[in-house]
Amino acid sequence: MDSTLEFVLRHGYMVLFVWVAADQSGVPIPALPLLLGAGALAATGKMSLVGILGVGLVACLVGDGGWYVVGRLRGIRILHLLCRIALEPDSCVRQTEDLVARHGALALLFAKFLPGLSTVAPPLAGIIRMSFGRFLLIDGLGALLWVGAFVGLGMLFSQSLEWLAARLAATGTWMFLILGAGLGAYIAWKWVARRRFLRQLRIARITPEDLKEKLDRDEKVLIVDLRSAVDFMAEPIVIPGAQRIAVEELEQHHLEIPRDRDLILYCS
Repeated sequence: MDSTLEFVLRHGYMVLFVWVAADQSGVPIPALPLLLGAGALAATGKMSLVGILGVGLVACLVGDGGWYVVGRLRGIRILHLLCRIALEPDSCVRQTEDLVARHGALALLFAKFLPGLSTVAPPLAGIIRMSFGRFLLIDGLGALLWVGAFVGLGMLFSQSLEWLAARLAATGTWMFLILGAGLGAYIAWKWVARRRFLRQLRIARITPEDLKEKLDRDEKVLIVDLRSAVDFMAEPIVIPGAQRIAVEELEQHHLEIPRDRDLILYCS
């Protein structure tokens, strides 16, 4: 344990950069504990506050900038990829799109404070063709707010964090094994819940080929396009005859939906 702490103290800025950049790139390693620890070290004079903020900012811009370029080049398909690899992608993608639709570029200022949205927001900025300069400016301000907030908390509670670090050092590797097992159990539970949800969803699905056959036979069906404004902006193509109603407007417009035919919903 002593050698680990010594390594972190000696290479603190490098560790901070790699960890935060990986976190912002989508690797499931939370950077918040490291930011809190860096704040505690800054409070004791073992690290520079300006250095921590600078390294954290650059690390965020490296990770976010990569996702922005991918979103710019790949379009809405990159969100589909995130939907497949994330544990709770459906909700986080929808929430991010809603934030961007309501607040525009300013959504980047607080996206990092909402779990799951930090990775989705930068590629979405590229998808909607936000200029790279504007993206860097607003995303950089959001990164400074995010890094500064948790580093400040670490400085504020530095004594408590030092006590916790001492307890962990006294406990040895058992504490890390327990924490790792708890994190693994949580991820496994979320994965099982997601697979169960997708299995239920597949039961109620209809293929594009089946829908076309229904339309060719002039069957009475109503197709509702539930895509958000951002999704529609990225791919402004609508199935012929479909009625566009955003998810958040369903309750308001549900009386407009006839009950005498099959209802087919689709989104991104």
